[in-house]
Amino acid sequence: MSMMLDRRSALFGGLSLLSLAATGIPAFAEAARLRMMWWGSQERADRTNKAIAAFKTVKPDVTIAGEFAGWSDYWPRLATQVAGRNAPDIIQMDYRYIFEYARRGALAPLDDYLGKGLKIDDFGKPNIDSGRVDGKLFGINLGVNSSTVIYDKAAWEKTGAKAPSLGQTWEEFAENAIAFGKKKSKPGYFATADASGLEPSFENYLRQKNKALYSNDGGLGYEPADVTAWFKMWADMRKAGGCVPADVQALDQLNIESNPLTTGKAATAFAHSNQFVGYQALNKSKLELTAYPKISASGPSGHYLKPSMLVSVSANSANIESAVAFSNFLVAVPEGVDLLGVERGVPASSAMRDQLTAKLDGVSKAMVEYIAAVTPIAGPLPISPPQGAGELAFVLQRVSQEVSFGRITPEQGGERMVSEAKNTLARK
Repeated sequence: MSMMLDRRSALFGGLSLLSLAATGIPAFAEAARLRMMWWGSQERADRTNKAIAAFKTVKPDVTIAGEFAGWSDYWPRLATQVAGRNAPDIIQMDYRYIFEYARRGALAPLDDYLGKGLKIDDFGKPNIDSGRVDGKLFGINLGVNSSTVIYDKAAWEKTGAKAPSLGQTWEEFAENAIAFGKKKSKPGYFATADASGLEPSFENYLRQKNKALYSNDGGLGYEPADVTAWFKMWADMRKAGGCVPADVQALDQLNIESNPLTTGKAATAFAHSNQFVGYQALNKSKLELTAYPKISASGPSGHYLKPSMLVSVSANSANIESAVAFSNFLVAVPEGVDLLGVERGVPASSAMRDQLTAKLDGVSKAMVEYIAAVTPIAGPLPISPPQGAGELAFVLQRVSQEVSFGRITPEQGGERMVSEAKNTLARK
């Protein structure tokens, strides 16, 4: 017995079991090992890894291994890991996917941690409820954002064409993009990326028509004619040299690095406001951001304030309490909030937002100001997506490419999009 005690004492630098217990350190405690997975740019990865390192100093008994991927690769990878019961403990989650994963039992409900390990009372009801599915909390709001147009102001001014601006109509935007193309500063450079295959852009357009991606009964909220009109608007712009051609847009992998704005092919990108920080980090020119063009000057903006993303915990995690503690560190502890900044959106916590704002640089402040500007024209959150909705973003991207390459007409694209979307939802 004495030999066993001596061996155990050696493991703790000569402390006996009795003296170790006196320090309050559990004699046989094992470090909690967690995995976290997220999508995003290198900028986001750098910030996240710094937050993980900072949390380690607060909770030295918790080790977090991080991994990330681009948007297009992230969801197939997560689905595979969840199906194989090897899901990461901490999951960056999107509003369009959380309903599907929660209803499959893949996410842990977090209601029991509210007011305890999870201190998000000052988020306000809408921002807390954005992570609820069927009344239960499955996601914590990592930041508030909205869709936005990001553009190179100097590039627009050089051509004499009017840059995107608040209140501009789609017709005006197209006319100005075409004018830009006629006076562009270099070959192969265009006014804007082609947003015809971007689901958030299409959703904004539908909301301007008082429609939606989904109906209350879980079906589609739009008709083939709506998709056709959207595709045709971009086809006309493409034909007239207002937006990048099909082969350039096809290289976009739906991330900041591959967007035509970043690759030097376009002066404008359609994105989420929280991505502004990442875009500016990768672009030498000073960028600006503004609201989407509108169908009519007096009509709705199509915008809404949404969780830029959420953080969820795997239902199969062996360390749910530690995963919640790290999630709380990211959204409710000044050190964690400061490290993330506004790259994932404006903090939902009023206290965290106030303490952070004074420390922000000009780029981050511009994003906060944008959210303040779009708030008065923002509509309500959309209807929650039905199961299988996450796949439809990729269907839209693929069908839009078939139209842009001239394989099918905008009319055929509208019919195909609706047909494939209905079939996808029916399978789920």
